[in-house]
Amino acid sequence: MHLRVVIHFTEYGFSYKTNLNNDPGIPGSIFTMDDLQIIEERCREWIKNKAVTDSAHDIAHIERVVRSTREIGKEEQADSEVIIPAAWLHDCIILPKNHPDREKASTLAAQKAAEFLSTLDFPANKIPAVAHAIEAHSFSAGLAPKTIEAKIVQDADRLDALGAIGIARCFSVGGVLNNSMYHPDDPFAKEREPDDSKWTVDHFYKKLFRLPELLNTDAAKYIARKRIEYMKVFLAQLSTEIGSSGLN
Repeated sequence: MHLRVVIHFTEYGFSYKTNLNNDPGIPGSIFTMDDLQIIEERCREWIKNKAVTDSAHDIAHIERVVRSTREIGKEEQADSEVIIPAAWLHDCIILPKNHPDREKASTLAAQKAAEFLSTLDFPANKIPAVAHAIEAHSFSAGLAPKTIEAKIVQDADRLDALGAIGIARCFSVGGVLNNSMYHPDDPFAKEREPDDSKWTVDHFYKKLFRLPELLNTDAAKYIARKRIEYMKVFLAQLSTEIGSSGLN
């Protein structure tokens, strides 16, 4: 049997037309859950061998994003063939926080992921949607997700910046950047603008506490609120330990 594929353009790139709409003469393929599991294994194996710029973006981070993606995806009845590969591959290219081309990292990752998936037995018509989800996941890129699948992957990645793991990742990145933990005179930015290029705790106020309002799905927003509560408890304890007069 010969497979004929028609390429056309979409709002977020090119795609491949099959017989999903019963188009005559264009035979399709059946992609099962077993097939998806094999794709997951290949993605994990490939991403595990990629260079890691810091411990906040290692394989453990990716596995947590995959887990959150799967959970939110069930709530939203999203396409697993898009969200799961996108979650595994979303950080296949990482640039340091202070890199001048940081905002381009997700675009480069999307291109690399598309190239990798094209070498597997993966539905070609799903690759553009996977690439879009990867490109739009990044906070630095500032791209709006156009599909529910892209929104889910973006939410899952942002959730990993919150809660106990978010605190750990924040201080891990701050250490890599050689930032001080907190401003000595105003630790919680009560009387100044937060500057997370110098003080790690400032990142809570400059970005992390803003994330819940930027999330797309109700499931992610609920999780985010719970994690923010824990982060505020942490800051209250930090305030006590460092002898600060109070929180912002």
